[in-house]
Amino acid sequence: MSEEEKVVLSGFLVVADQDREIIESHLSRHIRLTRAETGCLAFDVVPDPHDGSRYLVEETFASKPAFEAHQTRVKNSNWGRATAHMQRHYTIQSQGSNRE
Repeated sequence: MSEEEKVVLSGFLVVADQDREIIESHLSRHIRLTRAETGCLAFDVVPDPHDGSRYLVEETFASKPAFEAHQTRVKNSNWGRATAHMQRHYTIQSQGSNRE
């Protein structure tokens, strides 16, 4: 994965019934902060309409450095600390070059 390639993360977060309040109290701020990050092209976290224990996650960042900066910010955020115990099932892929 070169620094010129977009980075796409997709998958889901497993949310136990007792953790729903955590998600509800932190998610809107997490989405707002992430979408404001330099290099964030798309970011969505939504309940899975077919499985109530999952939230679907889709992220696209303009470059590897932008994605890595996001990961660092999240680890040190209220969201990151509050949801660290939740299972995450993600795939991370690069998508072509940003150069035209």
